[in-house]
Amino acid sequence: MENFWDSNVWGSFNVIAVLLISLLVANALKRLIKPLGNSLIPTSVLGGIMLLIISSIYTGVTEDYLFDTEFFGGNGMAFLEILTYHTLALGFIASTLKSTKGKMNKQRGVEIFNTGVTTVATYLLQGIFGLAITILAAFVIPGFFKAAGILLPFGYGQGSGQAMNYGNIYETQYGFEGGKSFGLSVAALGFLSAAIGGVVHLNIIRRKGRVRRVGDEKDFIPSSEVHNEGDIPMNQGIDKITIQIAFIALSYVLSYFLMYGLGLLLPSMKATIYGFNFFLGVLAAVIVKAILNLFHKKNIVKKQYTNNFLLTRISNFFFDIMIVAGIAAIKLDTLKQYWHILLILGIVGLFITYFYNLWIARKLFPSYSEEQFLVMYGMLTGTASTGVILLRELDPDLATPAADNLVYQNFPAMVFGFPMMLLATFAPEQPEWTLLILVGFFIVMNIILFRSQIFRRRKKPAAPLE
Repeated sequence: MENFWDSNVWGSFNVIAVLLISLLVANALKRLIKPLGNSLIPTSVLGGIMLLIISSIYTGVTEDYLFDTEFFGGNGMAFLEILTYHTLALGFIASTLKSTKGKMNKQRGVEIFNTGVTTVATYLLQGIFGLAITILAAFVIPGFFKAAGILLPFGYGQGSGQAMNYGNIYETQYGFEGGKSFGLSVAALGFLSAAIGGVVHLNIIRRKGRVRRVGDEKDFIPSSEVHNEGDIPMNQGIDKITIQIAFIALSYVLSYFLMYGLGLLLPSMKATIYGFNFFLGVLAAVIVKAILNLFHKKNIVKKQYTNNFLLTRISNFFFDIMIVAGIAAIKLDTLKQYWHILLILGIVGLFITYFYNLWIARKLFPSYSEEQFLVMYGMLTGTASTGVILLRELDPDLATPAADNLVYQNFPAMVFGFPMMLLATFAPEQPEWTLLILVGFFIVMNIILFRSQIFRRRKKPAAPLE
């Protein structure tokens, strides 16, 4: 029989409460300390770093983990990892359920496709350099896990959730001690790279007079964004936000059954399948959205049940929790022998992501190259939210197509990026072969990106006049 005063009753709540309180404190610090406010470091990253510092000091003094104390139920570190795992998928599901109605033409389709291919090409570039670094490091450090560098594209390109997922696979199946913390540390370095690279680039273009004043935020939100004609009432029998959360839960439960079924069919790949919870979550959300659209088209459902404004808020909430929990879950003591490799990965990841995306933006998106660069660089070192944070400094009203490119590029990115996710499970067994495949795949992606320039049809010379 459980007593309400037992630590296991309060532990999980206390973990979540501390995460949310850290976000409040971080937000206050960014408001009060001007250099911190101007730094573009996301509030969730700052909150996570604060908790990481506090917990590391506690561990240094007591040799115990702060989140494993009785106040947090005795297993708070494990709960932080579970939160990071689930909030990744829930955030993607909320984004996927949003309506994508809008005008599309051939040029916009090409730009969205190119954005998706750029995303995958950047993953591959990060994977090539990351894997090359750790393969070389294994020659210097006996017993070092050669495939650790493949976590660079997951930490930088996809955030702390996927970095932890693959780190966990490497730790449990291949004996990479501290694999989860290694992946989470790479993700944390990615967020810092987003802030550093973003600030540097914004300062460069600020001299051209193109950046709005930092802190000049748009407080007014048009009512049409909050409630559209044909939407269900905000509160009639059941609250509108409850409906959104219910559809997210429905999609995630459906994805669980998909994972469960695939796990029965492919028991040897169960860890990998459950590591793709976000991908299968997106697939389930697409199915749920398609059914809703069909019901709406057949007039079975007359009102619009999903709401883009609320789904965006819910998605951002999940991503904020994911980031702060992911950074707080890092165990620095397990990484003391790897800190120099992590530092090299972080610096190299910053430079290659910055210069490659700047080059692509200027070549393929000339009419809004700066906006396209900022949104892509922010996403490919942090999350989509980080990309939007950087974009708003230059394009506060999101008037350019860059934000739409970020949203709609997910489908081509997933189609082309899925083989790389499978390669990541092959890397621990054959890291050198994986590196070669990544190089070949990267070349193919760039051929696709620059297909119009490479395969440009030459105009036939005009026939001479007789």
